Amino acid sequence: MYRYAEGKRDRLSQLAAELVRLKVDIIVVAGGVLPIRAANRATKTIPIVMTGQGLDPVEAGLVESLTRPGGNITGLTTTFSGELVGKRLELLKESVPKIARIVVLYDPINPTSGLALKSVLPASARALRLTLQPWELRTADDFDRVFAALNKERPDGMLVLGGNLMRVNQNRIVRFASKSRLPSMYDTREAVEAGGFMYYGADQAETNRRVGYYVDKILKGANPADLPVEQPTKFDLVINLKTAKTLGLKIPAHLLMEASRVIE
Repeated sequence: MYRYAEGKRDRLSQLAAELVRLKVDIIVVAGGVLPIRAANRATKTIPIVMTGQGLDPVEAGLVESLTRPGGNITGLTTTFSGELVGKRLELLKESVPKIARIVVLYDPINPTSGLALKSVLPASARALRLTLQPWELRTADDFDRVFAALNKERPDGMLVLGGNLMRVNQNRIVRFASKSRLPSMYDTREAVEAGGFMYYGADQAETNRRVGYYVDKILKGANPADLPVEQPTKFDLVINLKTAKTLGLKIPAHLLMEASRVIE
């Protein structure tokens, strides 16, 4: 069984409590630190396997340490998510050398996005001689307003930061980027498969296999407090060549060689 908040943060606690009432054996949580905290508030006994959490789970107070979590939470985390955001910006610039102004779509409620905007992206942008234009989106109703403003601003490219709100509205963002002819970097592979330009991040297939490993170990009696939290070791670069051609872009040959997948 599964529960999906559809990007509505106020539903997280309710959905987590519902799973606890159903007396499930394990709760697998994706989508960031907020749903993990909601699950942890709902139960201190049912094992929780996290995936794609973003922030350092130790700093976020979710586990005592990566090597020995100490509570009922374990799984996978991208504690270096800030580095990933910087690499995404670099790849976008490398694929489209002429770009100078990049719009950044972000949800201010998402802790990872806030950290990236404050601590990582400004330095990366300076090094790449890029100007960033951050635009915050708090609800689904904000997208039309922001898109209308961007049509007047006419940026050269777009970087989409993570979070449930962005994932729920993924197709809207991809359609806007296509209509506006904006080369865009996403934080999910699915966005590129839906017509987006480029993705760089953890290998999702490998991540899913490791989640299965944790679930299997716990069902066989392992204590999540003793299972070390892992970080991804394999990363994907996915380029939608069909989208690139529509945008009139010629992707450097070395990037196509480095790509895990090229969509034609």
